[in-house]
Amino acid sequence: MNRVSKQRRSVNGGSSVGRGYWVVSVMIPAIAPAHTALVVMHYQTDILGLFPSVAPALLANTRKLCDAARAKGVSVYFANLRFSPGYPEVSPLNKNGQGIKQLGLFVDDRTSPELGQQASEPVIIAHRASVFFGTDLQARLLAQGVDSLTMVGIASTGVVLSSVAYASDADFRLYTVKDCCYDPDQVVHEHLFSTAFDSRTTVLSLADALLLLA
Repeated sequence: MNRVSKQRRSVNGGSSVGRGYWVVSVMIPAIAPAHTALVVMHYQTDILGLFPSVAPALLANTRKLCDAARAKGVSVYFANLRFSPGYPEVSPLNKNGQGIKQLGLFVDDRTSPELGQQASEPVIIAHRASVFFGTDLQARLLAQGVDSLTMVGIASTGVVLSSVAYASDADFRLYTVKDCCYDPDQVVHEHLFSTAFDSRTTVLSLADALLLLA
């Protein structure tokens, strides 16, 4: 077990550190590297290009996470949204897909090079928000004996929400790293991490995650 100290705002008193904060020690189960994978979702050039003001910080955070996972012996998987020219994979019935098609992106982009993808780290190609829908990701993970996932991605309301919901139903032990996830709607982003993600995953800061992988 790893003990992680987090600062939280004091509401009804309590032992505080500084003004209005207290330290809460949270016990997080130690990971088994051979049975754990880091799944980096939609960290690809076209998507990071949509958010230039936050891309450098997100890439720096996620590179630290990837490097720590590699050093620990945790498998790293990348999952990208990708379509063929003309978007034949997009159904006219799929409202989200039609919006993606109008962007004209995700045809010839690649995993963000800042993350230093290794030759042994697979890229899962998905045509829908969930990195599991229509892909062989779950089969690959199970074949490798993986039962625990650390999941990060862009955007929280899209790939992260869809993929966390599936992985939870598939009985994976889940962690999410909030500092490596992003959504342009920050209100919904914060709400997801305090509700849907908190109820399905162990939500970690980057510092928490790096301590877990130390």
